[in-house]
Amino acid sequence: MMRIRLIRNATLVINYGDKTFLVDPFLAPKGTYASFPNTANQVGNPTVHLPAPINEIIEVDAVIVTHLHLDHFDTTAIEALPKDILVISQSDTDAKSIREKGFSNVQTLRQVSTIDNISLSQTSGQHGKGEIGLIMGEVSGVVFKHPDEKKLYIAGDTIWCEDVEAAIEEHEPEVIVVNGGAAQFLQGDPITMNKEDIYRTYKEAPDAIIVVAHMEAVNHCSLTRNELKDFIEDKALTVNVIVPEDGETIAF
Repeated sequence: MMRIRLIRNATLVINYGDKTFLVDPFLAPKGTYASFPNTANQVGNPTVHLPAPINEIIEVDAVIVTHLHLDHFDTTAIEALPKDILVISQSDTDAKSIREKGFSNVQTLRQVSTIDNISLSQTSGQHGKGEIGLIMGEVSGVVFKHPDEKKLYIAGDTIWCEDVEAAIEEHEPEVIVVNGGAAQFLQGDPITMNKEDIYRTYKEAPDAIIVVAHMEAVNHCSLTRNELKDFIEDKALTVNVIVPEDGETIAF
């Protein structure tokens, strides 16, 4: 049975097809890092504590790093993770950077197409619009498939865009994890999904269960869980969209 545990922010522990994956480890204590520049709410990051001990979180078979922003692969995670663990990155460029941090078993999503009977497919995304999207750089998601599991799509740090639409059309996922929070700088539009983007995701995949991560853990996320839950209730989507708390596990 698939289990998705939201740790904090975009950090997930996923039990899938007899393997355990850690996605986007952001493991520093509360307030370790400065707030992101050019943002409102100037408080230290992460803004909340971890809900579990680090040694429990990193007991996994493989790590997937969708991109190298601090809140997806931080110094604490780099120090805590075993250097021989399988780390799966989005690109050769990211893989090179991860190897330079001491990891010896680093591959890309293009190279790791299967782990046992689990297939992994890379997807694309758009980490914001226009100039900000270009500055934020390349991001990826991943689709998990296994004969005995529901198809799972981790969208990663992306807004609603043609890449997300294409991934849903191609893979027909039954469970979708999106990064909400409507993270935003002082200029420009959000760089992660806002509530309207999450609704668009539902409209494209009305039979899927949508799990919303990346909430209330970094200073530039403006969309709160309560606001999103009110929106979901107004749209009568409480069965379709789940907004877990940090540390919560959802089974499928």
